Amino acid sequence: MVIADDQPLIVSSLQLILETDPGISVVGTAGTGRQAIDTATALEPDVVLMDIQMPELDGIAATAQLAGQTGAKIIVLTTFNRDDYLFDALQAGASGFLLKNAEPEMLIHAVHQVAAGHGLLAPEVTLKLIRHRLHPAAHPDPLPPTGPGAHPADGGGTAAPRPVAEQAVLQRLTERETQVLRALAGGQNNQEIAAQLGLSEATVKTHLSNLLAKAGLRDRVQAVLFAHRAGLIQ
Repeated sequence: MVIADDQPLIVSSLQLILETDPGISVVGTAGTGRQAIDTATALEPDVVLMDIQMPELDGIAATAQLAGQTGAKIIVLTTFNRDDYLFDALQAGASGFLLKNAEPEMLIHAVHQVAAGHGLLAPEVTLKLIRHRLHPAAHPDPLPPTGPGAHPADGGGTAAPRPVAEQAVLQRLTERETQVLRALAGGQNNQEIAAQLGLSEATVKTHLSNLLAKAGLRDRVQAVLFAHRAGLIQ
């Protein structure tokens, strides 16, 4: 993996923490957003740990470029628990979002989860994301629907109609895939979804992989955003 942060002490600390896990190897570091892009492009890591506030190019812009040009999964790491950072990072293509006060175990867990394509959000921001989607009138929407026929929230306090693009995707999902997606958007992990639906975890993973493919989504984080945008959670 690659660590991108403009503070050398933080880079060293993160590397020490991450490499206590034998399954994680830091192959490169970067001190600016531009260096992060160049380093990740050259080394092709599975995961990039990206700070937001960096010189030359901020972490959000660097994330957007890397997400569009490489296969690297990106975890945005920041000191600031700000709504705009969270939503901008996810819109840019980040697969994870953590605060710098995260416990070492959480950081290591996040790297493994994101590398496996699952995505991970800090607990502090997961609730914020759900509240934003449940009460869009109370929060300006930085993640407008995209695609043909998409409609932004009307600002009147009532739920906006489901975008046509999302409706079309939902119609392609099986009933079980929709149930898995709804449970995922509600914050449940695979084990909890399996228990709720009376399935094995392997079957849940299969349904999740199928729905991600049908919807053209990269990981669980994108699936959660899609589910809320499509109105599966009311």
